Amino acid sequence: MKHESTTAESPDSEASGANHPAEVAWFAALCDDDYEYLGVPDPKLASSFPHCREITLAADRCGYDNILLPSGYTLGIDSVSFAGGVAPDVKQMQLLLAVRMGEMWPPQSARQLATLDQMLNGRLTINIISSDIPGEQLASAPRYQRARECMRVLRALLNGEGVEMDGEFLKLSVEPPRASTVSGKCPPFYFGGFSDDAKDTAASDADVFLTWPDTVKSVGQTIAEMKQRAAQYNRTLKFGLRTHMIVRETESEALDAAKSLLSRLNPQEGERIRKRSLDATSYGVQRQAELRDQADADDFVEPGLWTGIGRARSGAGAALVGDPDQIKAKLVAYQAAGVDAFILSGYPHRKECERFAALVLEDFPHAPLPR
Repeated sequence: MKHESTTAESPDSEASGANHPAEVAWFAALCDDDYEYLGVPDPKLASSFPHCREITLAADRCGYDNILLPSGYTLGIDSVSFAGGVAPDVKQMQLLLAVRMGEMWPPQSARQLATLDQMLNGRLTINIISSDIPGEQLASAPRYQRARECMRVLRALLNGEGVEMDGEFLKLSVEPPRASTVSGKCPPFYFGGFSDDAKDTAASDADVFLTWPDTVKSVGQTIAEMKQRAAQYNRTLKFGLRTHMIVRETESEALDAAKSLLSRLNPQEGERIRKRSLDATSYGVQRQAELRDQADADDFVEPGLWTGIGRARSGAGAALVGDPDQIKAKLVAYQAAGVDAFILSGYPHRKECERFAALVLEDFPHAPLPR
């Protein structure tokens, strides 16, 4: 497959009105996911407070709208503690804090989140995670039911409302904490998942539905499906795309960077990395594997969408690869398909954060999603 410029996607995208600002976020590698070469651990890039703080503050200086603070029990450092430590140093950017439903009693979690929002002067956003709690396994339906109950309690308490719930997992009668968010309202819930249970939970209780890297057509189909699901609850959603990024001044340099990233990967180590996450067998992970199977000999599944990263990652397993014009055209094509926000990452995370900001972000219309 020839990896020709993706700018051919741009005219139709512009005609669809896709040039409205999108939220552009980066990724703080709290979950032991930072490399110079995939699958080759580097102690300097291991998850730690100083290293992840460095990525976060670089993104803030570079003008990103938000940054994802991921959560993984066996992987790296705690997201909530990190958010509290870094919040006073973040000057303008939002924090997208990953919180695992069920790990903490929701009323206490609400007080914690409200406090963080105060520390950020109202710039907290929340990534709802419904994976298994470490040490237990639940079937999909009850696990998402627990997530839904937790989300409803959090939303009510953060909106300043009392809660009376006699649920399957939560039975409580509680007034809202005195600590409140700056706006007095619940920050938006970003939520991803590809099973029917996950999609239904997102449709009924999330604000921003997140999807992993996929072809432009497939992303558009997912968004259309989720709009229909949300309409059944008389709700609307916004949509985000979580993907990796490899951008260089020329396409050939970007392709070389992609090859270099995989140049020292041991296949057995890649498989071990893919299996270590708690959600390594999820629907979303299976879809990423399908994309790799459909890709050409150079790991491209369509122009600009490279699946090689999935050889050593259990979650989002593809990257946008190209020169600045190609990357901008690809982002605009996703916007035309319905994407409102991008959560990007690249290896090593600080270097790619700064490179993307210099080559693309400065000329790409972006702004935080409206509350």
